[in-house]
Amino acid sequence: MARVRQETLSQLLSARDVRDLADKLGIRPTKTLGQNFVVDANTVRKIVRVADLAPDDVVVEVGPGLGSLTLALLEVVDRVVAVEIDPVLAAELPATISARARTGTSFEVVLADAVQVAELPGPEPTALVANLPYNVAVPVLLSMLARFDSLRHGVVMVQSEVADRIVAGPGSKIYGVPSVKTAWYAQARRAGSVPPPVFWPVPRVDSGLVAFTRREPPETAATREQVFAVVDAAFAQRRKTLRAALGTWAGSPARAEELLRAADVDPSLRGEQLTVTDFARIADAQLRAG
Repeated sequence: MARVRQETLSQLLSARDVRDLADKLGIRPTKTLGQNFVVDANTVRKIVRVADLAPDDVVVEVGPGLGSLTLALLEVVDRVVAVEIDPVLAAELPATISARARTGTSFEVVLADAVQVAELPGPEPTALVANLPYNVAVPVLLSMLARFDSLRHGVVMVQSEVADRIVAGPGSKIYGVPSVKTAWYAQARRAGSVPPPVFWPVPRVDSGLVAFTRREPPETAATREQVFAVVDAAFAQRRKTLRAALGTWAGSPARAEELLRAADVDPSLRGEQLTVTDFARIADAQLRAG
């Protein structure tokens, strides 16, 4: 478990600090950017504890906002790279961190859309810790895992319903594309809940923490993109059997059945019943068939 260095604590942002900073910058949180700022120090320290960080972890944080979580991270690790899409927030962050973070830490901010980021400055990131905007949480998580193989673990805070979908297993009614694609990269688990009052403005929904640990993807000759194409097709019509749902992807329902049987997958099953390894075998079967 990550341990805060008691002798060099950062000066975390209070609820008043957050509002004062927002007023100074003329910021009013917008739904467009999914801005809900954490105003509770106990919450950001809880996220850091769950992340189980080591001092030498290089953390990438998406959507740092005014710096609440960033400061808590810098109590534990020596380097944080923050990706912020709002130019006003990105411009102010270095001053906030410089004034409040413990000494001896390194911080950089990248002004960019996290879904589009292909590289980050400095050493490769080893952990992702972020309060992700609700409207782009899954695309950001998947794109970061896809582009940065060096990410070994992390914690993201997302809408509670989204957290449940990410960690759902086969057979669950909420198991779907986010569940399977996350499972390609990592083992994910629910790591706690976060109530609305710790945010400003207060959202209408609860938030959930998702912790993940990187693992090797299933052994397959197919590319990730080829496997994900099968996943997308299977869940595009999730009430249909795989024979029917994969008909367009395979060329016809009959061809889909041939490939499914070659992959040792029952054509009468539905996508929600398959593991990520099952989807990889189906993509493999298509490759072998030519």
